[in-house]
Amino acid sequence: MLKVLLVDDEPFIAQGLSVLIDWEKWGYEIAGMVYNGKEALDFLKTNEVDLILADVKMPVMDGITLLKKIREESVSEAFFVIVSGYGEFSYAQQAIKYKCTDYILKPVQKEQLSELLERVNQLYNKRENERSQEEKMKQAYFARYMQSILLGRGDREAVEYISQKVEAPEGLRYVCLALESGEKIMEPQTIRCAQKGVYARCRQYLGDADGYFVFMDLAGREEWYDVGMLYDVHQAGKANMTEETFLRALLNHVQDGIEIPVTAYVGDKVEKVEDIYRSFHTAIMALSFQNFDAAERIRYYSERTTEKSGKIISEEIIEELLKAVEENHRDRIKGIVETVFHEINGADMEPGMIRINMNYLLVRLTHLGLAQDDSVDQNEIISYIRENSFDTKMVRGSRENFETFMLEYADYLSELRRNTQGSVLAKVEKEIRENYYENITLKELSKKYYVNSAYLGQMFRKQYGIPFKEYLNNYRIEKAAEYLLRTEDKIYAVAEQVGYRDLDYFINRFISVKGCTPTSYRKKFRNHT
Repeated sequence: MLKVLLVDDEPFIAQGLSVLIDWEKWGYEIAGMVYNGKEALDFLKTNEVDLILADVKMPVMDGITLLKKIREESVSEAFFVIVSGYGEFSYAQQAIKYKCTDYILKPVQKEQLSELLERVNQLYNKRENERSQEEKMKQAYFARYMQSILLGRGDREAVEYISQKVEAPEGLRYVCLALESGEKIMEPQTIRCAQKGVYARCRQYLGDADGYFVFMDLAGREEWYDVGMLYDVHQAGKANMTEETFLRALLNHVQDGIEIPVTAYVGDKVEKVEDIYRSFHTAIMALSFQNFDAAERIRYYSERTTEKSGKIISEEIIEELLKAVEENHRDRIKGIVETVFHEINGADMEPGMIRINMNYLLVRLTHLGLAQDDSVDQNEIISYIRENSFDTKMVRGSRENFETFMLEYADYLSELRRNTQGSVLAKVEKEIRENYYENITLKELSKKYYVNSAYLGQMFRKQYGIPFKEYLNNYRIEKAAEYLLRTEDKIYAVAEQVGYRDLDYFINRFISVKGCTPTSYRKKFRNHT
C-alpha cells in the first residue's frame, strides 16, 4: 500500500477526500491528515509517505512553501499534488519549478482523483524499477571489480573503486558462506535456490550500506554454489560486537529459513584492498579442506593449518608418498598407501587426528601441484582436490578410495607436466559455439574428451585468458545481445534461448559484460540504427 498524507486547513475537505473513493482498491492508505504546511513538515520528519495532497493556501505555511522546503531540504521523496480552488498561473508555475506531480482544482471529482492515483501508481512503479535497475548495475560493477581483484587481475581502477566502498581497509577478510549438503545428492535448482536465499539474507543482515559486500559466482567455478562476503572490522564495530560474535550472528540470521546447513569459511586478514585475493585464496583453501563430520560452523583458515608437531604419520613416509605421486610410480603409491593405513591403525588414531593428518597431506599435495608449473592457477589445483578427494570420501579412512585418489592425482600431475592441449581446446570451443544454450559444463566436456576437468580448465585459461565459465557466459551474452536487437522477444525468453533459466542471474551477467541492463541495451542500440 502506498501511504498518503492529506494537507488542508479545512478539516471537512480533508475528511471528504478521505472518503471520496475506496483508497485501498487503488493500492493506497491514508497515513495522516494535517491542517497546515508546518504540521505536514513535522509529520514528514517522523513518517514516510508516498503521496502528498496539499491545499495551496493555508495559514502558518502554504502548500507552495511546503513543497519548496520538502524539495530543498530533501525531507521526502513523495509525489506532491497541489489541490486548490485557485487556477492562477503563477501558482502552477511555482509548483512546476519544485517538481510538483500535478495541480488539480477543487472541488475534486471522483473520476479525477481515480485517474490521478492510477498515474501516480505508474510513476511510482517506474521510479522503483529504475532504482532497482540502477542498484543492480552498481552491484554488478562492484562484483566485476571485486572479481578481478580476487583473481589477482585487479588494476588501479578496480582497487580505487573498491576502496571507496570500504571503511576499514586495515582489517579485511574474505568470508565464504558454503552450503553443506554432505552425502545428500540435490538437484542444481534446489541448491541454486538455497544459494539465492543465503545471498538475500546476508544482504539483509548487512543492510543497504554494506549490501555491496555480498556476491555470488565470483570464483567462476563449475557447480559451486557458495556466497562470498567481504568483511571489514567496521561492520562488527557498528554493531558493537567482536568479529566472531558478528560472524556468528550473521550466520544464524542466514541459516534461519535455509534448510541446507551453512558454514562460514574465513580467510586470513589483510590490510590492503589489493591484497584481498590472499584472503580469498585462504578462505577457499579452508573450504576445500573441510571435514564432513566437523561441527564448527565458523572455520578460520589460520585454525585449519596444521603445524608439523601435530602430525602422527612420519614425515619420511609422507615424503616418500609425495615423491611416488610426483613420479607417477603406481606400484610404489599402492605400497606406501598400505603403509600409511598400517601406521594409522597401529597408532589407534582417533577420527580427529586422522582428519588432521589428511588435511596436512592435502596441503602438501596442493603445493606439489603448484611446483609442477609456476603458471598453474592455485585455485584450479584446489578445485581438483576439493572435487575429487572429498567426493571419494578420502578423509573418512577408506584405504581403497585413498589409493584411488592418489593414483588419479598422479595422473593429473603427469598431464600438467605434459601440458598438451592441441585439438581438445578447439573441440571445446566448437561445443560452446554450437551448444551454448545447453547446460554445458567443464566436467562433462572433460569426460567427453578424456581429459582431467581441472587440467582442461587450466589449459582453457592459458589459451583464452579467462576461465571456461566466464568465456561461456560472455559468448551467451553476445548471442543474447543479437537476439535483443533482431527480435521482439521478452527478456526472459531471450535468457532462455541462450541457456539461462534464472532471469536475475542473466540480467546480472548481462550488466557485467555490457555495462547496462538488457532493456537499456535494446533501447539504446535500436535508436542508433
